[in-house]
Amino acid sequence: MELLQNVVQRRLLEVVQRLLDVEVVIGLQGPRSVGKSTLLRTIASDAGVEVLDLDDMVMREEAQRDPSLFVGGPAPVCIDEYQHVPIILDAIKAELNKLQRPGRFLLTGSTRYGALPEAAQALTGRLHLVTVRPFSQGEIAGVRENFVEAVMVDPASVVTLRRSTLGRVDYINRVTTGGLPMVLQRREQDRARWIDDYVTQTLDRDLRELAKIRQRTLMPRLLERLASQTGQILNIAAASSSVGLEARTGENYTRLLEAVFLIERLPAWGTTVRARAGSAPKVHFLDTAIAARLLRLTPTKLAALQPSALTQFGHLMETFVVGELLKQISWSDSVSDYGHWRTFDGDEVDIILERDDGAVVAIEVKSSRRIAGSDLAGLRKLKDALGPRFLGGIALYAGERSYTHEASIHVASIDQLWTHLQ
Repeated sequence: MELLQNVVQRRLLEVVQRLLDVEVVIGLQGPRSVGKSTLLRTIASDAGVEVLDLDDMVMREEAQRDPSLFVGGPAPVCIDEYQHVPIILDAIKAELNKLQRPGRFLLTGSTRYGALPEAAQALTGRLHLVTVRPFSQGEIAGVRENFVEAVMVDPASVVTLRRSTLGRVDYINRVTTGGLPMVLQRREQDRARWIDDYVTQTLDRDLRELAKIRQRTLMPRLLERLASQTGQILNIAAASSSVGLEARTGENYTRLLEAVFLIERLPAWGTTVRARAGSAPKVHFLDTAIAARLLRLTPTKLAALQPSALTQFGHLMETFVVGELLKQISWSDSVSDYGHWRTFDGDEVDIILERDDGAVVAIEVKSSRRIAGSDLAGLRKLKDALGPRFLGGIALYAGERSYTHEASIHVASIDQLWTHLQ
């Protein structure tokens, strides 16, 4: 992929601007260096207000001493990296007790709100959280994606005459580059060093603010083990044991890694569906470039047609596609619930998208250039289990053609995620 040259237009900007008309407090949460501060400053500039930057040590100390001084300005009061001074949330609560109206506060944080003990109850019922994810492929390319919105109406709309021009190497480059702005602005040979520093600083700096970690040296190793599970059922016990951690400690440390947005759990969906479904979540990295770097998977290694490389690329591709779908869901109102589906008999679907009326679109991800009938077994099983609720199934693959394989089950190229109906 070429270096990012232009200013990326965030689809979430429209979402946040709309929310300011109805929500009292909006919290933009997401990984470090994902672009939250840029989004916040854009909105602040449009509103003619200043940003209180709590990443600045002087500002942080002042806010710690007198938090009420910083929350009484003109709306929206914009506070960057609020998690450094959680007590400021109590000051916001006190301010809202005097005057509560939409668009009063806009906050950003690089730590999940629920992971801050001091913040657990401060703004309950008043804070609307929005997760800011890495740039989507459409945002990078400057196109307006509508894949999720389109397939939630008609899954068969993926069947077009268009042929994809992307090959395996193209997808490898996209997966190993990810969507973090600072990675996109660097040349390939400089990206690994930046990612290494990013992971180290996140583990050393952000986790220190969250909790006292007794076995700090084992945290990077645990993260590497979890990288080897991306796109798979989360097995914390195995990951913990492999680095010498007790299972309970490993669970606590995994939650901390979620709290700083390095990883996330994709919940199990459909545990009440007729087919016996498991309840274990899958684990995904929020950015595939970080997962690839932790696994030391370079584009050259992934391009090698070795069994291990093929397997690893398949897992990374699933995480990549799930991430792109979740980005589109974050600015769309068409999906009310989502998760992965896996039966105790081994049938599975990588991600399920559910509408408010209960209708379901099921999506399976394959990194291969061809789709075999056996690749659609999970989609068929779910179709039988759901009956009329099954709106359609889609197998996304690295091939060039899109077509209907059988009734209600379609095949489409992965790049339709950002080229669909363009």
